[in-house]
Amino acid sequence: MTVDTPTLPAAGIASPLVTITGMIKDFPGNRALDDVSLEVGSGEIVAVVGHNGSGKSTLVKILAGVYTSDGGEVELASQGGFDTELHIIHQDLGLANELTAVENLGITHYQGAASFAPFRRKAERAKARALIGRFGEPFDVEVPISRLAPAQRSIIGIARALDGWQHPRNVLILDEPTEALHATEVRILFDAVKKLAADGAGVIFISHRLDEVLDLADRVVVLRDGRKVADEPRAGLDHDRLVSYVTGIPVGEAEHGENARVHGDTVLEVTGLSGAILEGVDLRVAAGEVVGVAGVLGSGREALPAMIFGSIDAEVDGFTLAGKPYLKRSPGESIRRGVAFVPGDRAKLGSVRPMTARENVTLPELRSLTNRLGAISTSREKAHAAGLVKAYDVKPPRAEQVFQQFSGGNQQKIVFAKWLRNDPKLLLLEEPTQGVDIGAKQAIYDAIDGAAAGGAAVLVCSSEAKELVRLCDRVLVLRDGRIAAELAGDELTETRLVMEGYGLKNEDHP
Repeated sequence: MTVDTPTLPAAGIASPLVTITGMIKDFPGNRALDDVSLEVGSGEIVAVVGHNGSGKSTLVKILAGVYTSDGGEVELASQGGFDTELHIIHQDLGLANELTAVENLGITHYQGAASFAPFRRKAERAKARALIGRFGEPFDVEVPISRLAPAQRSIIGIARALDGWQHPRNVLILDEPTEALHATEVRILFDAVKKLAADGAGVIFISHRLDEVLDLADRVVVLRDGRKVADEPRAGLDHDRLVSYVTGIPVGEAEHGENARVHGDTVLEVTGLSGAILEGVDLRVAAGEVVGVAGVLGSGREALPAMIFGSIDAEVDGFTLAGKPYLKRSPGESIRRGVAFVPGDRAKLGSVRPMTARENVTLPELRSLTNRLGAISTSREKAHAAGLVKAYDVKPPRAEQVFQQFSGGNQQKIVFAKWLRNDPKLLLLEEPTQGVDIGAKQAIYDAIDGAAAGGAAVLVCSSEAKELVRLCDRVLVLRDGRIAAELAGDELTETRLVMEGYGLKNEDHP
């Protein structure tokens, strides 16, 4: 990517573009940021990592002007007649789903008197295609973006933030930008970010994906419980040391041994499952067993749990649940039969965002919370929800807080609590730790282990090989809609999962 205006001489990272000093932010009963200081130089990529709730998002919102700080200051550089600007890409991208890519990319320019000028449709289309083309192959820029894939929507948000820079010495803040991107798109984004830094920009990269942090950043800042606990050059860090900073626990102490699960009777048995891309998939999961499903994007992995749950239509030759036929499936009937489904998109499919944690966590099953007249007992519901919020270590532990105000990891804990409170026979999981930090991820792993120990059959569909190896007794690998391999025991390794997913033989992948 190039900046159309003349490039200023590179100043190097010794020239700070933004300096944050002694930042403090208080919420009732909680200090979200406690004396946090950092700076970002010209040409430098600084990663900020930490648990959900560590203060990362609060820091970004202060820089964006969403929150007002309770102490500290932010100083922006002014060099050579150019004032540094902050350009922020938030997790939700800030896009209007009913508008097209052309309209979203141009929306910040259509203000004031200029908005009465004729709209140059052809020129704007060409500009949109050029902006998007920086990140790979262009796509249709004239359909509502609600019809685009998550990765395509992310690219629109990134392109809009970079459009119209008057000089290269600005600061780009990326708040979890790779959440909806697959590996190829992540690489394209990283190449573009590195080029921006090489032109003199500063970059703040907020992420919970530590491998990406170690790949991209020049320097890493770690927040924990609102305080800065580390600020080190990338060259001095490895994965284990970074994990220890984030968690506050030495890696060896956070590790778990191999699962020694006892399996019971078969809970789920499916033969000849077909639909979307899937063709004749057979699988079974026993009580107390955790079975994984791996596969690259487009393998059919993403659709499988929804097909079993009944929210996506599918055909089957045979389908039994707890020994009873279940050919015509629906979400409501699945819930009644003891099936729980945690979808990958918790905001759209796994929750009601404007509702409170209490309302979300009790929603699937309210009969146990009704009184003799059949009305919901508010006191019983509140007590039950408060117990679940505490049991799942949701932070802040406020059952009456609106769901969308919690961090990603705490939202996922609420979604898990919602389903596990009913002791499901079958637990279907799609990307169970997507968008959560290390601490929340471990809490979710513990919840999955606990569900299996309690006798639930668990099916985990995940794009993370490391996660599948950690959680599962065995893993089915999908390729082109069919099961290409089944791995267990010593064969269940990250390398084998990747090789099987891409159809590689041993000689292709040393």
